Amino acid sequence: MKKTRWQSCNVLQLGADSRQLWEFAASKTGFTLDREQSLPVSGPLPLKAVAKDWKVLFQPKLNVALLPIDKAFLRVAHLPVSTFEETLAMVELQMEKLSPLPVTQVVWNIQVLPHHVDNLQTVIVIIAARDLVEELLGQLEGQGYQADRLEIPFIDQLQATPITGDGAWIYPGSDTGKFTAVVAWWYGGVLRNLGLLHVAAVQNRGELLEEQLKQMTWAGEMEGWLTSPPRWHLVADEATARLWQPMFFSWLGQAVEVEAPLTAVDLATLTANRSARADLKAGILPTEYFDRYHQQFVNRLWIRGLGAVLSVYVFGVLVYFSMLSVQTYQTQKVDTEMRGMSLNYTNTLKLKAQRNILQERAALKFASLDCWKKTAELLPESLTIAQFDFRNGKTLSLHGTAPADGSKLILDFNEALRKATTEDGQPMFEQIESPLSSLGPGGGSWTWSFSGELKRGVAQ
Repeated sequence: MKKTRWQSCNVLQLGADSRQLWEFAASKTGFTLDREQSLPVSGPLPLKAVAKDWKVLFQPKLNVALLPIDKAFLRVAHLPVSTFEETLAMVELQMEKLSPLPVTQVVWNIQVLPHHVDNLQTVIVIIAARDLVEELLGQLEGQGYQADRLEIPFIDQLQATPITGDGAWIYPGSDTGKFTAVVAWWYGGVLRNLGLLHVAAVQNRGELLEEQLKQMTWAGEMEGWLTSPPRWHLVADEATARLWQPMFFSWLGQAVEVEAPLTAVDLATLTANRSARADLKAGILPTEYFDRYHQQFVNRLWIRGLGAVLSVYVFGVLVYFSMLSVQTYQTQKVDTEMRGMSLNYTNTLKLKAQRNILQERAALKFASLDCWKKTAELLPESLTIAQFDFRNGKTLSLHGTAPADGSKLILDFNEALRKATTEDGQPMFEQIESPLSSLGPGGGSWTWSFSGELKRGVAQ
């Protein structure tokens, strides 16, 4: 099968406190780190980095998600040397024996180690519960990440560790309240077994560690591959080694050999390159998810392609109608010139009507000012106007207050406005209503109001 020549690769690791995203670019020697990001736990991932569009047709992009080691089961099998497909078929025949869960409830994959002994190859069988994998994939989809492969970086750390003899190599990790580690047993230059340690963070954790390691040792003796006392190796950084060394002192009486692990960047780089060499469909990613992601990608391309064609069509229609509008405009221009004389007459009438409207507005403005002036002249000092309204160019409404003894002043003011005249001696108001007044709470003041209609001649 022809391998895909990947142009870029993303490796995503979900953590309890943050997410780590490594972006790799293809080079002559494999993938090289292009960018590293530490992102908050919540929120979408940078779409520009992880999303796939039409460009991946020419520049394929590989999205890899890392599966925590404590979410998987690792088994070691020794099978005759053969092709990958034949090895896969041989493992499938033994899955009921190798899997701790019913075969229908797991997803699995294999990693073939490069060295052979006695025409036998060492195969690491990676088994994960299907519901845990689907839960992780759902979490990734919610963050905008569609994984092409699920990988366990421990496989690359295991292969990168130099094996110097017979013994057990312990790869510790940590989670809340526990000490967790994977133990790799190498004897005769062959990986014999992989075991998972779970030690509670209690006072006698050294005894618990001793008990679990002895049980693994007895199992190796029973199977016949453990032929000498194991030599212990701890693959951990300085901080982790300081936590684990006291547990070995409690029963070995001495420290174990410590070897430095790969850095997170180096480990992600190895995982990216190993994923690029593997067959996409030969992994622990369920086939239905792989097919669904591929179909969604194809659907997006079709929708965007149809959208582009529709946009070109709409643009062409707009150009057509634009040209049609130009031709129509030129035709109408000739007709407009022919109707020019009649339109001039119509425009003259329109301008005359507009002049009349402006004159009427000016008259109304001055009528309002005249009302305000006359009201100010006739208003007694003891009365107060709270509201002055001039509506529709002819209706004047006044609202105000007066002192407790000002009821007569209200009547006098009303009467004075009724008799008010313009500068040419003409009555200003057609009529003035009698005032409405009411005594306020406590009898301290009067509230009054009345309105009047201007004579038509004054309003115009």
